[in-house]
Amino acid sequence: MPVISAPQDYNEDDLYVDLQPVFDRPLYLKCEGFNFAGSIKLKAATEMVTEAERSGLLRPGSVIVESSSGNLGVALSMIAASRGYRFVCVTDPRCNLSTRKTMEALGSQVHIVTDPHPEGGFLGARLHYVRELCASDDRYVWLNQYTNPNSWKAHYRTTGPAIARAFPRLDVLFVGAGTTGTLMGCARYFREWHRRVWVVAVDSVGSVTFGAPPARRMIPGLGTSVRPPMLDESYLDEVVHVEEPNTVRACHRLARRGFLFGGSTGTVVSGATSWLEDHHTSQLTAVALAPDLGERYLDTIYQTNWVEDLYGTDVLDADQHVTRSWAG
Repeated sequence: MPVISAPQDYNEDDLYVDLQPVFDRPLYLKCEGFNFAGSIKLKAATEMVTEAERSGLLRPGSVIVESSSGNLGVALSMIAASRGYRFVCVTDPRCNLSTRKTMEALGSQVHIVTDPHPEGGFLGARLHYVRELCASDDRYVWLNQYTNPNSWKAHYRTTGPAIARAFPRLDVLFVGAGTTGTLMGCARYFREWHRRVWVVAVDSVGSVTFGAPPARRMIPGLGTSVRPPMLDESYLDEVVHVEEPNTVRACHRLARRGFLFGGSTGTVVSGATSWLEDHHTSQLTAVALAPDLGERYLDTIYQTNWVEDLYGTDVLDADQHVTRSWAG
């Protein structure tokens, strides 16, 4: 019987869903949302805060500040409340209302930038505000998930080894690309592993992460409007880009089987199943990472009016289409 004294001490790290009955593809989905933060971001948040305390960057009276589209903000809100820090999350209008309310319920302050940066979009505007805030008062400590090596090290130390233990004959791994901390941690781990694993990054159409042109993105989580500094494409084998309507379709298809997952998970699953459809997969062992659960998307992805207003009334009936490219 698990007994914990801090919320970050609990994280179910060994749960997989066999998606063969749902998508008719050989794919195992690693579920990362069963913790008090509700997403895989708990790992990076815990590692970054712990190292900042160890190095003396975080001290009594410090105020943590971070830019986040949602999931990391919730994880940091939880840890800040547990360890006695104030936390300011800088986000933008795409952050789900339930996510914002969760952070506020945990005692955090949420600041929403309303105008995108002319070159960096909403992310650029968020980063500009964070820098201004830190310059105004030395109590503010920016953990900077975009450049902090502890973000990818958390997954090199935990997520990669957990997958390797569960699937010693792993052939293909699908990981979503946001800040690329999860992606780079897993990719670095499997580059050093004893057998070859094909690592496929899954990104959203409209994201500039891999050099594609920017476009409107309404689902938070994966994708960026500024190329992530942590990204090293030499560790990747392939990139899959997923249209947002296909993210919505994947989420609804899973929900019809009783699995309520979030937008980032829908994107990864859509990209993975499309890739598997185009390859000879009968002998492949494939795993995809599910970063989050679906409760925070009830007002967006699972809300009919929201979906139809953005993507059309027939979005859930159309065929899926994705584009692929080799990583450089």
